[in-house]
Amino acid sequence: MTAFARRARASAGRLHPELSLVSYTLLGHLEERGGCRATDLAAHYALDKSTVSRQVSALEGAGLIERRSDPQDQRVQVLHLTAAGTEILAQVTASRRVAFRERLAGWPEEDLRRFAGYLLRYNAAGPGTDPGPADSPATG
Repeated sequence: MTAFARRARASAGRLHPELSLVSYTLLGHLEERGGCRATDLAAHYALDKSTVSRQVSALEGAGLIERRSDPQDQRVQVLHLTAAGTEILAQVTASRRVAFRERLAGWPEEDLRRFAGYLLRYNAAGPGTDPGPADSPATG
């Protein structure tokens, strides 16, 4: 998992120097949600508000996100991707997909299915959840 995270950080950084793995993750969340408040980001990722504030400031400074007033409550600022943010996120995502395809190119179909299932199971598991029965010969 550590090697996976290192590669993800490196690929994001190669395309945009200010784009750390955390920044990439936040941009992805903003794209997926169509925008949200900084406090929502902090709550979703269980991050300190000051950490999110620093990340948001860096992303704003890089021209990748912008603040807009919430139409339902003008006092609330909602973060949205800029056109540049959408473009860099698409570039990083495409680069990561190419890297994944290259790494998995020689895998048999059954291994790919099993690996995808394990990733889905891993991503679905949260703190305090039961991961389900072990169906791998490596466990147990």
